[in-house]
Amino acid sequence: MNENITKRYELLAQKVIKGLESRNMTGYYASDSKSAKEIALSLIPEGSTITMGGCMSAVEIGLKDALEEGPYHFIDRYKAEDMREAMLQAYDADVYLASANAMTEDGILVNIDGNANRVSAIAWGPKKVIFIVGINKICDDVDGAMKRARNVAAPINSQRFGLNTPCTKTGACMNCKTPDTICCQFLITRYSKQPGRVHVILVNEMLGF
Repeated sequence: MNENITKRYELLAQKVIKGLESRNMTGYYASDSKSAKEIALSLIPEGSTITMGGCMSAVEIGLKDALEEGPYHFIDRYKAEDMREAMLQAYDADVYLASANAMTEDGILVNIDGNANRVSAIAWGPKKVIFIVGINKICDDVDGAMKRARNVAAPINSQRFGLNTPCTKTGACMNCKTPDTICCQFLITRYSKQPGRVHVILVNEMLGF
């Protein structure tokens, strides 16, 4: 990445971190995937019970592999005999890993979900929630973040899951109400009631969707 662009994103990340602090959430800046993984692991004590939604950003930085191979109790819903039971364990987990479909420059996180297991765990349950957020997901304001979530993240996720939704064909949100829609629940996280619960690692890379 061009040095000037990198610096600009670093300054933007610092602005977002200040916004997070004003919302009782903790932000961190990671210059690359390696440092993002190191920061995340420093926030997770050995022996912790950890689970996640479909957080591709955690996979991309190598965090999921590190947790599966390390001294942790990592719950992988895709390897569980009962996926519903595995997802329910998220509510009592020590750590929940997530990303954001989009976030604002002043620290508001926006997420859209199909089954609500991810947004509900973000909102309540796990003792700690760690977000891995690529710099590509930062938007000017809530309106911009919502547009990104609906017109960038949702179509890409619908396409990769092979869903029969209008956005898989058009590449943009059509505000559908089809059985395959993944735009069922919208969560805007603007403040954390619990100090020390929400941690956001901003990565100066393009991660996730």
